Amino acid sequence: MSLSVLTLNLWHDSGPWRQRCQRIGEWIDRLDPDLIGFQEVIAGDDYDQVAEILGARAYHCDFVKASPFWGEGKGSFGNAIASRWPITQRWPLVLPDRGDGETRAALGVAIDAPVGKLTFWCTHLHWKLHHGSVRERQVVALAQEVIARRVRDGFPPIVVGDFNAEPDSDEIRFMKGTHSIGEKSVLFYDAWQVAGCDGPGTTWSNRNDYARTALEPERRIDYIFSGYPLQNGLGHLEACRVVCDDAAGGVWPSDHFGVYAEFCDQPSKESD
Repeated sequence: MSLSVLTLNLWHDSGPWRQRCQRIGEWIDRLDPDLIGFQEVIAGDDYDQVAEILGARAYHCDFVKASPFWGEGKGSFGNAIASRWPITQRWPLVLPDRGDGETRAALGVAIDAPVGKLTFWCTHLHWKLHHGSVRERQVVALAQEVIARRVRDGFPPIVVGDFNAEPDSDEIRFMKGTHSIGEKSVLFYDAWQVAGCDGPGTTWSNRNDYARTALEPERRIDYIFSGYPLQNGLGHLEACRVVCDDAAGGVWPSDHFGVYAEFCDQPSKESD
């Protein structure tokens, strides 16, 4: 057994949404993740995009608003979390912005899981390639909250999302502990770097018909991060791969590919 995690940017309701919704559901059935972080989610009084995706699948869900949604009559745009186990606490976080109208948020939750209480965070940072300065402020604010809410001597915190930044950017190097910002430093493991398959782990790919129209370079911008594992092996990253990365009948699940990871959820025998 492993604790499994999926992150996926939904691309809200763009493109052939009904067909894309079905494709996303097919991938969820294939992977059967314990925890899911969704970005670019639409939610409102009369519409719940995650509920439409999940249907009768047994998940506990929460949502945080990042901004109003610009589509007619569909409420808010933000991030959502789906958990196989009950959510017992929630911590919405408004992230720093540029003052230009683009606003972002993160959502952290405490989950009553078989491994004990664990904390899980989902976020979506500013998107433009030259917005590294605001993303740097955003990861500092996010990391501060994640560390403050972590379960001491418990399962390491997990942080997922669309960071809109490449692995060698200052904001991602900050998350990985190889760069300091404002004399602050942290350490989270990058699941792809620790346990990924061969290759660059591209999640924004010009192989994807929906992404290619943006005329942007291919890059890895979607991540699963975690705190370092316990001495007994709990939280050790066992596997990571790019998912939601195929077309069926010309329909891709989203303009992003997703990332899926598995964590050790039992103490190693050596620690018994």
